[in-house]
Amino acid sequence: MNTEILFTPFQAGNLSLSNRIVMAPMTRGFSPNGVPGSDVAAYYRRRAEGGVGLIVTEGTAINHPSAVTSPNIPTFHGEEALKGWAQVVKEVHAAGGKIIPQLWHVGMARSIGALPNAEALPIGPSGLNLAGEQVTEPMTEDEIQGIITAFAQAAADAKRIGFDGIELHGAHGYLIDQFFWEKTNQRTDRYGGDMEARTTFAVEIVDACRRAVGPDFPIVLRFSQWKAGDYSAKLARNPEELTRFLAPLSNAGVDIFHCSTRRFWLPEFEGSELNLAGWTKKITGKPSITVGSVGMNSEFVSAVPDKNEEDNLDRLVEMLEKEEFDLVAVGRALIIDPEWPAKVQSGRTEEILPFTPESTQTLY
Repeated sequence: MNTEILFTPFQAGNLSLSNRIVMAPMTRGFSPNGVPGSDVAAYYRRRAEGGVGLIVTEGTAINHPSAVTSPNIPTFHGEEALKGWAQVVKEVHAAGGKIIPQLWHVGMARSIGALPNAEALPIGPSGLNLAGEQVTEPMTEDEIQGIITAFAQAAADAKRIGFDGIELHGAHGYLIDQFFWEKTNQRTDRYGGDMEARTTFAVEIVDACRRAVGPDFPIVLRFSQWKAGDYSAKLARNPEELTRFLAPLSNAGVDIFHCSTRRFWLPEFEGSELNLAGWTKKITGKPSITVGSVGMNSEFVSAVPDKNEEDNLDRLVEMLEKEEFDLVAVGRALIIDPEWPAKVQSGRTEEILPFTPESTQTLY
């Protein structure tokens, strides 16, 4: 198996990567009181040393009391947390890696009474949870503007402390995605309505972040069709709808689209072999990141039981060689084995450690 293309350099604007492998954002929850410590810095450094070209951090809370659901999820505001993140950046850069934070608000995916701020109610475009049930009142325009400002401040802080860009979490049924999705966005003002109108919140976040960081600081947007607990959900049912969805976001200044799917090799629409990242690159002309069970052994990819690790990588290389997408995000395979890229590059795939659920219980 010739994996050479995975290890070719990539350039997009000011972002220069040594290879095409991205560490996917994965919530770990090892940051007490929201502050990433030396163990978190060592965790990310280890992946840079193992050959990851770009690290996307786990989701980090913007400055809003109901942004996340646990006091152990890292925050991206306040002196102590930002000092911790500055050390993470220092460690990753010392190992030759690049790193961007994923900026996050969970919206209505948060339960009433959840920590770290039990008194803070969840917020969302229409106050509807992912099941479509009314839980709280719709966000006011003032609340919307406050969230946009918080994302922009986090972007400015990311640039100030040395990160190489930012990623906005607009996937999986969290706040930005709740504006995208018609089931959770029933607004009748300019933030609701048709496909294009439902992108307005995200467009304004991208615009505010761009003004905060300047023209050359990379902005990545992660989006998905599926939602947490609803793998059949669709924002776009065909390429035409996807075009209507992506155009405002691309025009707003998203530099790279991170296209979250559960299995990267599955076509997104009938009549084409392109996956979501393939269609996104074709539509926007912007670089795209594919993700979804890359490097996973067949035990954890039960829908395609013959998809062992080597078959998985063969298909990935084939799609990358066709330039269907530009970058490849690896998730669980990197939790268990930080040397996954180095082992793939040197042909030592038989030495790759197989993922186990137990591996998520420790931070190594």
